[in-house]
Amino acid sequence: MLLIPAIDLKDGQCVRLKQGLMQEATVFSDKPADTAAHWFKQGARRLHLVDLNGAFAGEPKNFPAIKEILAEVAAHIPVQLGGGIRDLATVEKYLELGLSDVIIGTAAVKNPDFVRQACKEFAGHIIVGLDAKDGMAAIDGWATVTDHHVTDLARRFEDDGVNSIIYTDIGRDGMMGGVNIEATVKLAEAVKIPVIASGGLTNLDDIRALCAVEKSGVTGAITGRAIYEGSIDFAEAQKLADSLA
Repeated sequence: MLLIPAIDLKDGQCVRLKQGLMQEATVFSDKPADTAAHWFKQGARRLHLVDLNGAFAGEPKNFPAIKEILAEVAAHIPVQLGGGIRDLATVEKYLELGLSDVIIGTAAVKNPDFVRQACKEFAGHIIVGLDAKDGMAAIDGWATVTDHHVTDLARRFEDDGVNSIIYTDIGRDGMMGGVNIEATVKLAEAVKIPVIASGGLTNLDDIRALCAVEKSGVTGAITGRAIYEGSIDFAEAQKLADSLA
């Protein structure tokens, strides 16, 4: 089980939100590149970036901070990013900058053909991000809940060449209430694409619970508030996950 530290960017700062609400932002650092270096030193094997402003605006908005993070760690570990990626030109720009993978979220829901095109053009570098509230996909920085069930959406990408699907339970995100194991496993068992859990990771019991269902196709977990507030020691958590593999 791969644990992936999250760096959420808002106005150039590293923040965490509660249930995706921009007004519920807690600032953890005004030097995101230093934060990236910290998690690398703690043993992170991959980083997860989110351009929060970009997710709402529909275009990149934290490019300087992203560039600094990549300059700091991209030579050492892969870095993935989502938020505001709506066209192939943006995908190309980010990959040329040094990102390992780009995450297509809102555009994947609104225009599944875009995912297909991106996978064809940039094979091996595309992740789909599906965010859900009560099982229904949310878009535009979670501002809008659609009538599409995440499982039905995920099946659309089965043969496109998507690396993985990041599944976020909005109700759990940033709330420190535990991962929605049941919903995550249900999605993982419905598709052949590896699923990365996101939202609600709180303590080592959550790590144990996720490792117990790894064979269902849940291959990783993104962690944010827990490692920033200290309820999870990242290095200890990854060591535990490795021991349970």
